[in-house]
Amino acid sequence: MNRERLWTLGNKVRASEEKGLQKDLEEVKVLLEKATRKSVRDALTAEKAKIETEIKNKMQQKSQIKAERLDSEKPAAVVAPITTGCTVKISNYGWDRSDKFVKIYITLTGVHQVPTENVQVHFTERSFDLLVKNLNGKSYSMIVNNLLKPISVEGSSKKVKTDTVLMLCRKKAENTRWDYPTQVEKECKEKEKPSYDNETDPTKGLMNVLKKIYEDGDDDMKRAINKAWVESREKQAKETQNFKTLKSFWEL
Repeated sequence: MNRERLWTLGNKVRASEEKGLQKDLEEVKVLLEKATRKSVRDALTAEKAKIETEIKNKMQQKSQIKAERLDSEKPAAVVAPITTGCTVKISNYGWDRSDKFVKIYITLTGVHQVPTENVQVHFTERSFDLLVKNLNGKSYSMIVNNLLKPISVEGSSKKVKTDTVLMLCRKKAENTRWDYPTQVEKECKEKEKPSYDNETDPTKGLMNVLKKIYEDGDDDMKRAINKAWVESREKQAKETQNFKTLKSFWEL
């Protein structure tokens, strides 16, 4: 199977995963509209936020993969530096992790067109500081403190890709688990978690929430959950069969 077909098949798989998360989110929203008890609404609200975060991360990863593919197909254009204006603070980013690295994706339109020396980064054991100069008349700054765990300053680096700066924070201890990029985000997310939900898989977490609501809910709530469950399983079975058929086609 050539590279183009592998890339297309990977897109199909990611699209299927995103669609499943979207359906989970829709079910939670329906149940949230029907819920009346505060404890039930709090649990559903927390689950809704977690699924939305997972969807956002997958969308950012999808954009990064597309950017990398485009970057490999065409050379980056070079433009002359322009006068620096104000400094814009960057607050949004995507992230991913592997056995060796924690990867931070920062989207900046046109960043691949500025000179290499205009993209500066400074790492410490628990932080990094990014500064991009002379990008469309402005400078852009991002400071991330309190990384979840120590990183190797010498082993960390940056890569500039199409409209993206990729921060490669090398783990000081390889194969350690990072559920969050920073300690602050970990503490915030854990406060939002219902006490009965200790799963990191959004689908498993949703099942626990639904189970708790079913046990505590009235007859109308139980009927609504049963109906949503049956419809979800029927759709999932149909989509699984369609995906297997598509996969078999691409493997020919």
